[in-house]
Amino acid sequence: MADAVDTVQRQPILEARNVTKTFPGVVALRDVSFAVAAGEVHAVVGENGAGKSTLMKVLSGVHRDYEGVILLDGPVRFAGPREAQQSGIGIVHQELNLVRDLTVADNVFLGREPLTRWQTIDRHTMHAQTRALFERIAIEIPPDRRVGDLRVGEQQMVEIAKALSLDARVLILDEPTSALSDRETVTLFSLIRRLKDQDVAVVYISHRLEEVFEVSDRITVLRDGELVGTLPTAQATRDELIRMMVGRTLKTFFAEDERAAPGEQIVLSVENLSLTGAVAGRRTLIRDVSFDLRAGEILGIAGLLGSGRTEVLEALFGAQGDRARGRVHINGQPVTIRSPLDAMEHGMALVTEDRKATGLLAELTVRENLSLPSLRQLVRRGTVDRAAERRLVDRFIERLSIRTPSREQIVAHLSGGNQQKVILGKWLAINPRILLLDEPTRGIDVGAKAEIYRLLRELSLQRVAIVMASSELPELLELCHRILVMREGQPAALFAREEATQEKILTAASPGGKETASVGR
Repeated sequence: MADAVDTVQRQPILEARNVTKTFPGVVALRDVSFAVAAGEVHAVVGENGAGKSTLMKVLSGVHRDYEGVILLDGPVRFAGPREAQQSGIGIVHQELNLVRDLTVADNVFLGREPLTRWQTIDRHTMHAQTRALFERIAIEIPPDRRVGDLRVGEQQMVEIAKALSLDARVLILDEPTSALSDRETVTLFSLIRRLKDQDVAVVYISHRLEEVFEVSDRITVLRDGELVGTLPTAQATRDELIRMMVGRTLKTFFAEDERAAPGEQIVLSVENLSLTGAVAGRRTLIRDVSFDLRAGEILGIAGLLGSGRTEVLEALFGAQGDRARGRVHINGQPVTIRSPLDAMEHGMALVTEDRKATGLLAELTVRENLSLPSLRQLVRRGTVDRAAERRLVDRFIERLSIRTPSREQIVAHLSGGNQQKVILGKWLAINPRILLLDEPTRGIDVGAKAEIYRLLRELSLQRVAIVMASSELPELLELCHRILVMREGQPAALFAREEATQEKILTAASPGGKETASVGR
């Protein structure tokens, strides 16, 4: 970290003064002031809905209708994101903003493609510059790959590279590591430090407080759209930040819930699950995955990016169709699952890792998203029973503490954490016996995480069987009864909670890692 006093005394390069931003029925920011200096990493933290992303969108020209003043070489009011980019402000949004049907290079240079003398796109130059940029940030993605064929973590790296290609004086990173592996996170942090040395100002938004302490110089805390305070990182503590963010102490906030021991009944039995075709354009397949899942058990799936965690869940849920091979038994009976509808009929639900692409219909309301999987049960004499639908929706809004002005709010206008609660709610509404979760707390603040953890323990007590894939090892160690470790598409280890450690899991997950004898069922 830079010296805290030196950072505070520097002249701000970008500043917001008394900014207020409202949406229909919501005050997202109220009289917020913020500044970042050249060569500083200034972290912004707060619960989902605190106003972090809204403030960044004001600073980067996405939101133009606001009260207050933005200063960048004097007062400015950007006409849009492009004008902000031309002024030297780059932003990587929490939700991916790439064109899936275009190549990596097309996305990096979208709207500013190099041209030949015949005014056609100079793809040779574009690909060469993309390769050079990727070499600079140490990632290995071919420029001609289709973005839609990349995993979420790879798409996130493309977003970061796109922002850096604009020679930004101010780089805003909104949850930049939410889908990155540990190795990619280390690469990103090295890059941030190089940018600091070049006097680039970095605004860093993250729910991962350990990252904030590692990479930032100052920390600003927002709560409910208002500024709580700004303090030098060197003088901050984790307990203090959480108290500022949520308004209560760490001990109260993380009070431990009752833990349920899994029952004896085997709800789900998986034998030699494999994928026989390419997955999302990659060669990574899953091979011979076997495990038993008991009533009330939370089984974690760990592994590096590309290890096959997501593919296991997709294959179980029928999302890979007839590519999946193997035997699946539910409550001792053999079942054939070739589609998500088949899976739902057998009492399964899947919360996917990408809220925007596969979790929500963003332009529909909270009501429509929450009730969608349950519509067949809500039909009376050929039409949807709207009163029953409203009762179901209101029940899950209350149960999951979804912060929304009303059930008719467009779901895209909610914070990321509340969107994730809507996804959980819509699947819980069908009363699943088997719940599959892929990165269920990705991009979620500490408050929302604690709520989801308590919900999962409650479901475990109710004997719902849960399989949860996560890149956050503390999360798996905290919640799971057992942890299955995947490596290069195959099971590498299976640990009981009492024997699992981060070191053991990472050793098993790494290429060349030691196989573990307990890799059985």
